[in-house]
Amino acid sequence: MQNLPSTRQSHYGYLADGTEINRVTLQNSNGVEVEIISYGGIITRLLTADKNGKFNDIVLGLDNIDSYVKSNPYFGALIGRYGNRIAKGKFTLAGKNYQLDTNDGENHLHGGVQGFDKKVWDMAPFVTEHSAGVVMTLVSPDGDQGYPGTLTSEVVYELTNEDELDMRFSATTDKATIVNMTQHSYFNLAGKGSILDHQLMINSKQITPVDKGLIPTGEFSDITNGPFDFSQLKAIGKDINANDQQMKFGLGYDHNYVLFDKEAGAMSLAARVVEPTSGRILEVHTEEPAVQFYSGNFLDGTLTGKGQTYQHRSGLCLEPQHHPDSPNHSHFPTTTLLPGDTYKTRISYRFLTTQQKLA
Repeated sequence: MQNLPSTRQSHYGYLADGTEINRVTLQNSNGVEVEIISYGGIITRLLTADKNGKFNDIVLGLDNIDSYVKSNPYFGALIGRYGNRIAKGKFTLAGKNYQLDTNDGENHLHGGVQGFDKKVWDMAPFVTEHSAGVVMTLVSPDGDQGYPGTLTSEVVYELTNEDELDMRFSATTDKATIVNMTQHSYFNLAGKGSILDHQLMINSKQITPVDKGLIPTGEFSDITNGPFDFSQLKAIGKDINANDQQMKFGLGYDHNYVLFDKEAGAMSLAARVVEPTSGRILEVHTEEPAVQFYSGNFLDGTLTGKGQTYQHRSGLCLEPQHHPDSPNHSHFPTTTLLPGDTYKTRISYRFLTTQQKLA
């Protein structure tokens, strides 16, 4: 008899001010498991089967709440209000100038010093016949990290019996603001070691090139047949040391890929990752117009967790998003949210193996 989807709630730890951090574990009928904590909405653990049916944890993570508070490079976190970078933390909206936190050199990154990755979310688990999930909610007050408007956000994590982790994001505001939320899991489909032998496909023919501060120049660069071209499955390590100025700026891949032939608001395949030895496959589907591919360039062996030391390029991120610094580039898709409107987007991780037929 097949197991039914289930949720388990447990205590995870306490913050320094005594706030309790809770954990919800989602399990589907196939044994896929996802652990999420209320701090940052962080996915701390994600167990999937390899081609032989053996389950392993395929996301990088730390061992306790103190480690996440002290040194987390966004492992597994919900990102907001604004994923990626905003130049010098400045933007103008409705004729008013705003100054955000600058927490990445002179620039603003991933929502600021106390972005959504460092907030405590409310969690409400649920179970259906075909899935196990949790509804995450957070209210970010007017002026939080410099952003205008009180933003009420909701993220639904839903693990289905089709081995898909579906993530639905929504937000409303009482004042014109900007929003660009995403999920920031670091994946290693082998469970350990380097990700350079992982094979990657990104459904893209263009990146938004960056300057040395990793801020988009405003251009769109054709990547066909170059080191950034992942239109066909290719080992991540194949061209990562190419003599290319963009690769040098990012110290590897840390770039926004514009999704090809993307109908606005439609759910489509953004990327596929294949790990040849384990046979695990990750597909990332999204409604977003772009995806940031990051090859773990800043991991340097100073972080440990789950019995591992996280060395250079031991994890990869695929972060569906609107383009970085969109508020300062009028020709980029807008990230403005107005009162009375609802921000909505969707991301899904689909877990397969080489034993299964791809859609």
